[in-house]
Amino acid sequence: MNLLTMEHITKSYTDRVLLDDVDFGINENEKIGIIGVNGMGKSTLLKLAAGITTCDQGKISMGNQVKICYLPQTPVFEEGMNILQAAVRGHEDETNRWTIEADAKAMLNKLGFSDYEEKIEHMSGGQKKRVALVNALLTSADILMLDEPTNHLDNGMSEWLEEYLIKFRGAILMVTHDRYFLDRVANRIVEVDQGKLYSYPGNYEQFVTLKEERQSMELAAQRKRKSLLRTELEWLHRGARARSTKQKAHIDRIRALQEMKDLQEEKRVMLDSTSSRMGNKTIELNDICKAYGERELIRDYSYIFLRHDRIGIIGPNGCGKTTLLKIISGVAKPDRGTIEIGQTIRIGYFSQENEYMDDSMKVIDYIKEAGEYIQTSDGSRITASQMLERFLFEGAIQWSKIEKLSGGEKRRVAIAGVLATKPELLMLDEPLAGLDPMAREMFLEFLEGLTGQGVSVVIVSHNVDALAQHAARIIGMKQGKIVMDGSCQEVLGDSRALRMIGLLGSEAAQTAELLRANGVLPGSGLSVTYEALRDEIIGALTGEKGENR
Repeated sequence: MNLLTMEHITKSYTDRVLLDDVDFGINENEKIGIIGVNGMGKSTLLKLAAGITTCDQGKISMGNQVKICYLPQTPVFEEGMNILQAAVRGHEDETNRWTIEADAKAMLNKLGFSDYEEKIEHMSGGQKKRVALVNALLTSADILMLDEPTNHLDNGMSEWLEEYLIKFRGAILMVTHDRYFLDRVANRIVEVDQGKLYSYPGNYEQFVTLKEERQSMELAAQRKRKSLLRTELEWLHRGARARSTKQKAHIDRIRALQEMKDLQEEKRVMLDSTSSRMGNKTIELNDICKAYGERELIRDYSYIFLRHDRIGIIGPNGCGKTTLLKIISGVAKPDRGTIEIGQTIRIGYFSQENEYMDDSMKVIDYIKEAGEYIQTSDGSRITASQMLERFLFEGAIQWSKIEKLSGGEKRRVAIAGVLATKPELLMLDEPLAGLDPMAREMFLEFLEGLTGQGVSVVIVSHNVDALAQHAARIIGMKQGKIVMDGSCQEVLGDSRALRMIGLLGSEAAQTAELLRANGVLPGSGLSVTYEALRDEIIGALTGEKGENR
């Protein structure tokens, strides 16, 4: 049964046509994943379907009894509410108060919350998104519309959400760049590309195959059209004149062939590193401690950052990963311990929430704050505008205000702004969240180039595959403590070590298996201290003795 229909929909923002005369529908029990490059109009399609915004042209219709629940990419709450009140907002009445609160607490617990009385205004953007997710899931809806639901979820939380949505008795329309999530949940993929919608049955893996077939057919049709056009132009050059109706129609067909657009080559983020001279001394942390109230996040951590360092930080949400980055970058101060920074060291910090961006600024002006000209690794200079072109911001969009951009586009601007400062130590807090797969791949390739030029990179990510590709050293955090600090092979090559810090499930298992298949096994030269620590923690978590494990 059809639940919602969109016909001949057109939607533009300033001079950008996001949707151009498209049709779209949602049927009962469909679980649709919307994908596409950042800024193509995925969130706009979701907002149109949810009735949050209106189209310029076209018609949207749905059944009178169809109920929609919409989870925005960046939810907003009224101040003064606690977490539980925010989670049940709009759902609670006298008849269901006890049951709805019990359901909300169970979901909040799954998403890492234990203190339900904490005020919502004290929460980070990621925590607010998880509370809003609970509020959405509590809704008795026919269609769930979710914009980036897996952002800010660790792997255990993502797997819980996957299972919940698989069992959900209703239709789902979701925007996400998480291909694992789409593989498990979606039964239809809709791609937004250059103002058009392309629908594919099946999950993400099937989409990749079907898209390749579609593009091959389109390329074959394009070659045939160009061959026909050459033949027709030769006829025209022989002196054809529109003396008859037949000849005039022939000439009109030639003009139509000329006006047909070629397939647009997929844009790729072209990243080149900026450069700066690094001093001899980098950053040294000595016995760093940090707590918020009675909650200890970091205790007695010491480390010296060296040139070429590639460090990944992993662990469940709320374990202190972001706090550690903020301390290193100088945004937060430790309660105890010392930080020594080399005199010439420049730190670039990419925040998870982009809270340090001024949304009222124009894109070009935000980059110009780092300088009118930016020196690249080969010694050449590029303008701020050229820098933005490498991040797929061309023409008029460079003069748009940041507040007009999509979530993924804002993250690209923020990354460009950080890189324009020519950092020697780059701190990245979940930089891959919200990036489309193409931009994600290019960004990881770019990080490899950076470390080859001596720039140190520290990256917090739940994307275990990405860390396996990039990081040489892994710091594992759990319950306010750094429980692992070893090479990528030592940590990611051991599924027990992954379970130790809460990275449960298929993605972690697949990563460990991939490393083993490529010969990247846990090194036999592990230090006694590391092995002892690992076994001690695994034993504490499982309750098993060494001989029983």
